Amino acid sequence: MVSYLYSVTPIQELNSLHHINLLNATISTDLYDTAHKILDILKPALGEQEYLWLSLEMLAEIPSRIGIKSQPSVWERCLNSCFSGRFCNKALMQASAHHLVDRLWKRLIEDNTYFSPTAVGHDQHMMKLLVKAAKVGNVEFLIILIRCYPDLIWQVDKEYGSLFHVAIKHRQERVFNLIYEIGVAKNNLATYRAEGGNNMLHLAGQVPSSDRLNIVSGAALQMQRELLWFQEIEKIVPKSLTNEKNEDGETPRDIFTRTHEELRKNGEEWMKTTANSCMLVAALIATVVFPAAFTIPGGNNQQTGIPIFLETKWFTLFLVSDAVAMLFSSYSILVFMAIHTSPYTEKDFLKLLHLRLGLGLYTVFIAVVGMLIAFCAACILVSKSKIDVPIRIVATALVSLFVILHYGLWYDIFRSAFCSNLFLFRSQNRLFKLQARNA
Repeated sequence: MVSYLYSVTPIQELNSLHHINLLNATISTDLYDTAHKILDILKPALGEQEYLWLSLEMLAEIPSRIGIKSQPSVWERCLNSCFSGRFCNKALMQASAHHLVDRLWKRLIEDNTYFSPTAVGHDQHMMKLLVKAAKVGNVEFLIILIRCYPDLIWQVDKEYGSLFHVAIKHRQERVFNLIYEIGVAKNNLATYRAEGGNNMLHLAGQVPSSDRLNIVSGAALQMQRELLWFQEIEKIVPKSLTNEKNEDGETPRDIFTRTHEELRKNGEEWMKTTANSCMLVAALIATVVFPAAFTIPGGNNQQTGIPIFLETKWFTLFLVSDAVAMLFSSYSILVFMAIHTSPYTEKDFLKLLHLRLGLGLYTVFIAVVGMLIAFCAACILVSKSKIDVPIRIVATALVSLFVILHYGLWYDIFRSAFCSNLFLFRSQNRLFKLQARNA
């Protein structure tokens, strides 16, 4: 409808301010193809350039809408033309938004009258763009701006610091990863201070908003992520600043300990509650499978005492799976008891607790699978394979349901125990690749 109305509207008769209002309306509703048409004819007066900054600010706050490239690939174009955009609509929209940001930014910085160093308020506009984009993790938007105007990396504000200070405060790792691409110059950025005399490490010691904490499940996993952030920033900040006090007289470690005390307590409670529940399941499995080993299906030969089904493959499967369930459930009980006796220091939340919880959960899962296999084997032995297929189907469904219901928790715990240091990637080379491509 918008496309049709645009085609029948005498758009040239509208003034430039109306054009800008239409441009902002199309941006807010993701109609970037129409936004490009409006930008083609847009010739704002000098005083109306202010409104183009508002257009960029709107784009800065929508990270999911801006793609990596400004043009869709040939493959995406072919699919779009063949299937009327059903499969590549999102990719086309992201590419169009990327190109729109590029055009708006170049329009502003190429206007030397407005963007000159003497222009009033241009620094505030640039800093506002950086802050808005860094807060929401809009790394593609920032890369477009920095590619055209590299000095933005050094843009500093008394309240917010640099864009990397904002990224640390709001825990936006994709934005913060750009700091590794500027080489040793990142040490100079680390000396800058935000409001209140807070350096990067002070900001890493503060608790972020709940929406950034909740990107991982469980208070213990959140505590680990916060510790990893603090350690990572500690590697960048000069040693002389690690114990520096801010205007309130607090060191970064003081701030971290004070602000994360409640999170540490919640993490301890969450870890113990999870361990209690899993230990109860492991104890029940051990209670069931232990006597099952002595109540052999089919019974024993009264003369020799040898099990009647000793030579069958199902009997062997029964014994092996019963033993596996018993051993792994016992091991998981020991692991969960170790979690209970942990001192729960900050250091424990980094690796040890998550490693123990991960091992405990996986051993419980193996014990559950072993118990189900032993049960199925016993049923097949007693029924003489008459219910072979239904038993297998039901057992497979139960195991699958168990995995589906606990997949999210297992994934988070596995990642925190074995891949926790990979949430910051230091070698993306996004800025250099884009600059080389445009050179």
